[in-house]
Amino acid sequence: MLRKIITATAVLCLAGPALAEFTLDARYTDADGDMIADIPTDPAQLVNPATLIFAYTPVEDPAVYAEVWTDFLKHMEAVTGKPVQFFPVDSNAAQIEAMRAGRLHVAGFNTGSNPLAIACAGFRPFAMMAAKDGSYGYEMEIITYPGSGIEKIEDIKGRTLAFSAETSNSGFKAPSALLKAKYNMVAGTDYTAAFSGKHDNTILGVANKDYDAGAIANSVMVRMIERGAVTADQLVSIYKSETFPTTGYGVAHNLTPELQEKIKEAFFSFPWEGSSLAAEFNKSGEEQFIPITFKDNWTVVREIDAAMGVSYACQ
Repeated sequence: MLRKIITATAVLCLAGPALAEFTLDARYTDADGDMIADIPTDPAQLVNPATLIFAYTPVEDPAVYAEVWTDFLKHMEAVTGKPVQFFPVDSNAAQIEAMRAGRLHVAGFNTGSNPLAIACAGFRPFAMMAAKDGSYGYEMEIITYPGSGIEKIEDIKGRTLAFSAETSNSGFKAPSALLKAKYNMVAGTDYTAAFSGKHDNTILGVANKDYDAGAIANSVMVRMIERGAVTADQLVSIYKSETFPTTGYGVAHNLTPELQEKIKEAFFSFPWEGSSLAAEFNKSGEEQFIPITFKDNWTVVREIDAAMGVSYACQ
């Protein structure tokens, strides 16, 4: 696995409030206390769509991932007996709104978007990618380019730091919390914040010196380097966080229980070896899907949100 210079590795310990209560939008219930929406008990509220719509979190150009997911979606079609359509989304907000409106049935939401997708769109995550030994996750890194004059976090003062989107854990929440809690640095006062829209835009922007520095998910950076979208010598890492859970995969809460089980089966029975999914995600070490729960695996993310005063209120 490829990495450039790592000058700091740290655990993101935040001096913030206690973990806030996580509540779902009023349209959902959580009778079993697992922090995700219950499957409706009223048959009239359940849906069994003729075609399943799948969307992957917009960490990079959706066109790249339409091809990457081809073999997996064919497998899901075979297991569920339904056609599956890849739905390219260009923002986390659009992805969440699509599920809330009933236009999206199966999805991979990025780390930071999982809480909002669960609270506001009835998302029920059950899987994430992992290495063969069961290890999983990625780190938030703050990167710059060689010769930028930025060698440590404090050097970002007075410069431009690129984020991806406000819903992103590694692309906004974690680095913002870090800069404020540990370095007393606030966007607009100590540095200029720029929003690139996606992790690949941030990485390319830093590599091409459009941004002085950027906060990114290093799994995306690794895959881009392996693919040749950027070269390792264009980037310098000045900070690396603890490991966070990666993209959470799941379903809309109101799919029939039988269909939800079939979709789970498709994830956990997918043959990785030689697939289009393996060709892309093996670059960052993922080789299987493993079971997860939001309640347990997303604790650190909810802690960061609590420290930042993030609200999951739905529009």
